[in-house]
Amino acid sequence: MKKRSVKIAGHSTSVSLEDEFWTALQALAVAEDSSLKALITRIDDNRKGENLSSALRLYVLRHLQAQLNSLQSNPA
Repeated sequence: MKKRSVKIAGHSTSVSLEDEFWTALQALAVAEDSSLKALITRIDDNRKGENLSSALRLYVLRHLQAQLNSLQSNPA
């Protein structure tokens, strides 16, 4: 578990996530031609009630589910 401080809307907040989630978020930010900070801000802006750590984990999970669904729909 790694805790990082992120600044969102001018306020610093701490987020604790497993290393694998930080790695996945960084990869998603790069894939989206975005910074990690911008991606986290966008996720924060769109979260619906869950805490930020949960929202970040759900974002990664949903992205991976979409990739899996795409692979299952288009088998090689």
